[in-house]
Amino acid sequence: MEQRIAENSWKAWLLATRPKTLISAIIPVCIAAAWAFVHGGHEVNILPLVLCFAFAIVMQIDANFINDYFDFKRGNDNETRLGPKRACAQGWIKPRSMFHAIILTTIIASAIGFPLIFFGGYQLILLGLACVVFCFLYTTHLSYWGLGDVLVLVFFGLVPVLGTYYLVALPGSTVFNLDVVVSAINCGLIIDLLLIVNNFRDIDNDKAAGKKTLVVYIGKKNTLVLYCGIGVVVLLLGGLFLIHSNLMACLLPLLFLPFHISTFIEMKTIYKGKELNKVLGKTARNIFIYGLLLSLGILLG
Repeated sequence: MEQRIAENSWKAWLLATRPKTLISAIIPVCIAAAWAFVHGGHEVNILPLVLCFAFAIVMQIDANFINDYFDFKRGNDNETRLGPKRACAQGWIKPRSMFHAIILTTIIASAIGFPLIFFGGYQLILLGLACVVFCFLYTTHLSYWGLGDVLVLVFFGLVPVLGTYYLVALPGSTVFNLDVVVSAINCGLIIDLLLIVNNFRDIDNDKAAGKKTLVVYIGKKNTLVLYCGIGVVVLLLGGLFLIHSNLMACLLPLLFLPFHISTFIEMKTIYKGKELNKVLGKTARNIFIYGLLLSLGILLG
């Protein structure tokens, strides 16, 4: 029997934060911190690192609240939804309460991010503003135009990895170091696998709602090729770490491949329906494995 979630209870709010998605916020910061630690002679700026972690986590929660609220308002989270249950649609949290939570988390994220200007300059205000604006635009507009995957590459790869490295690396390190840039691209690509599985599962609902995701554009068969190919491409790009003799950063992530291939086969076998939520969970696990292996490889290399 399904457990009832009391309205506005701590459990309702915990589920609304979507804890499993926080991996996507943490991994880019970890990878950037690892490079900064190695390039800085085993030292980093601790305070901006802590602020980067906190900002990333709160912004991810903010994005989840925004997605929950606006998808409910659009009617996307109805009885035909195949994905994990959403707080507003299930009545766990009233839409008005969720709207207030969005305002609060946006303010908290801004308050956490503001002190970073003392480490990286006032231009970070524009970067922080872009994070907030695109957080809203993703759910309300851009995900309907097939741009979600581009935003993941930018805001879960390039921005958090390069931004964190710039803020926490000691003077003398450069944000345009090839290793860091490759890591940023790989991070964005590997995290995009979560969005791909989501959109693969929801393709019929998205078509009905007029939501033209990348999966809707290219079809399910091509999406399977894309899902598998991204994991392989990320490992191939990792070969560029050898230019600076970072052997372990290249080799350790190879242990991610068996998990990725296994999940791909399961995705291909299930193909449709709620069972794809298992693939979503395993994809999140794989992202964590890749991020952990790359960070460890960086430190050991």
